[in-house]
Amino acid sequence: MCPARGSVDPMRERVCSKVGCAREAVSTLTYDYGDQMAALGPLGAGGDPHAHDLCAIHTDRLSVPKGWVVVRHETLRA
Repeated sequence: MCPARGSVDPMRERVCSKVGCAREAVSTLTYDYGDQMAALGPLGAGGDPHAHDLCAIHTDRLSVPKGWVVVRHETLRA
């Protein structure tokens, strides 16, 4: 379904959350502080104040505190 005329598609026009970066977001990062885990996956629905959108460069450069685990959810490509 296409967005209404004049509106912005919430899955488009999303930029990286890193300060000073204006690249297009390609993934969403969330943290679970209790389990010391960071989850990185495809762009989320948006609007979650605890989720951070990242561009391809910042996705590749992701680092977490020592002892944390990164879970990367990849989409299947044909």
